[in-house]
Amino acid sequence: MKVISVVTPCYNEQDNVQECVNVIKHALSQYENYSYEHIFIDNASTDNTLEILKKIASEDNHVKIIVNSRNFGHIRSPYYGLLQATGDAVILFVADLQDPAALIPEFIKKWEEGYQTVVGTKRSSEESSIMFSIRKFYYKTVNKLSNVNLIDNFTGFGLYDKEVIDHLRSIDDPYPYFRGLIAEIGLRIFQIPYDQPVRVRGITKNNFFTLYDIGMLGIISHSQVPLRIATMAGFLISFISIVVAIVYFILKLLFWNSFTLGLAPVVIGIFFFASVQLFFVGILGEYLSSVHLYSKNRPLVIEKERINF
Repeated sequence: MKVISVVTPCYNEQDNVQECVNVIKHALSQYENYSYEHIFIDNASTDNTLEILKKIASEDNHVKIIVNSRNFGHIRSPYYGLLQATGDAVILFVADLQDPAALIPEFIKKWEEGYQTVVGTKRSSEESSIMFSIRKFYYKTVNKLSNVNLIDNFTGFGLYDKEVIDHLRSIDDPYPYFRGLIAEIGLRIFQIPYDQPVRVRGITKNNFFTLYDIGMLGIISHSQVPLRIATMAGFLISFISIVVAIVYFILKLLFWNSFTLGLAPVVIGIFFFASVQLFFVGILGEYLSSVHLYSKNRPLVIEKERINF
């Protein structure tokens, strides 16, 4: 009998984990030819999430728990959880229930047809229309910059064949951009659009800094375009500066007494060049930070305990 693994990363989701277990059980218990395991990887929750999960696991041996020794972030912890799954197919399903479990049978159907990766892509969302528009713009921008064809409006929700997970295990990446790695691995990918519901209980754990982190990671992991833009911008601004200097020099020679430079162009020029330099220094710093993370060679996650494994 084949096994389907469901991986659910969670952090302070005490209001949702019980229903998350229930919807997965309802979606998968209908299959007589598959068994399943539901792995929760808890990122050191500070509420009652872990206590609730332990009670559920004591009554249901399908539920397994990995407890992190501390909060390892929203990038490393879910990825590590995927690598611990042993099923013939692995489904990533978040604890906030904004991924519709009703799509899981469709995922399995396409997997049975031979697709090794079946992902859900957001067609619309009941979240803030402004945020959804910003996300769509981000995905399109990153796709244009990337050297691989990334999947638009894809957050990680999907089913991945064991072969895909094995490829992920072979990639030694201490800070992985999972969405990009799926596109980079390639194999057979099928996309299923869905409408994302609003979060019913609890609050989102994402803020400006976490969104910026994953957004910038998506750019630097799969594109060298920002670095090349910095180089080209340097040449272009240098050329413009020389032209402006020559024009001012000629004007001063022709109109020596009447033409005055003034402070405004000097101040504007200084602030403009300083801002351009700081911007590209920041871009360079992001790439150096990525190299620094690789050089540390630290584990994705350090486990505190495992339950039901």
